Amino acid sequence: MTIAANLLAAEETSPLLPHMYELVVGGFAFLFVVLVVGKILTPRIQQTLNERTEAIEGGIQKAQDAQAEAQALLAQYKEQLAEARHEASRLREEAREQGAQIKAELREEAQAEARRLIEAAHVQIEADRQQAFAQLRAELGRLSIDLAGRIVGESLEDEARQRRTVDRFLEELESSNAAVR
Repeated sequence: MTIAANLLAAEETSPLLPHMYELVVGGFAFLFVVLVVGKILTPRIQQTLNERTEAIEGGIQKAQDAQAEAQALLAQYKEQLAEARHEASRLREEAREQGAQIKAELREEAQAEARRLIEAAHVQIEADRQQAFAQLRAELGRLSIDLAGRIVGESLEDEARQRRTVDRFLEELESSNAAVR
């Protein structure tokens, strides 16, 4: 047997060495898988990974934008709240000032009304006093004439004379009271 025949016989009998056609078919299958995976599947996998990366980065950017917008809105709301508090404080102060002003005006009006009432009361008292004084003078004159008529013993019926007598008597009485003071 020849060496080639020995190799053939050894090849057929050795379980570790594959047959030549298996090596060729295996090589073509390997090249086919490498080409399919390398040319068709790898770009698709890469494209999918890139799309996911872009989606994640876009989501992160959107989240950052939303957070920045939320921060801006929060700052705006805080500013509006501060302005509203300031406005409320200003309105309270204005209301206090208006209340004090109204209170002062009402106090002045009440004092003016009280002065007017006091003046009216003084006028009324003076009028009542004058009236009482006139009534008292007339009564005093009548009593004086009656008394003088009883003392003198004659009737003092003449009205003009009565008045002159009463007026003279009252003037003397007032001048004596003024001298005592």
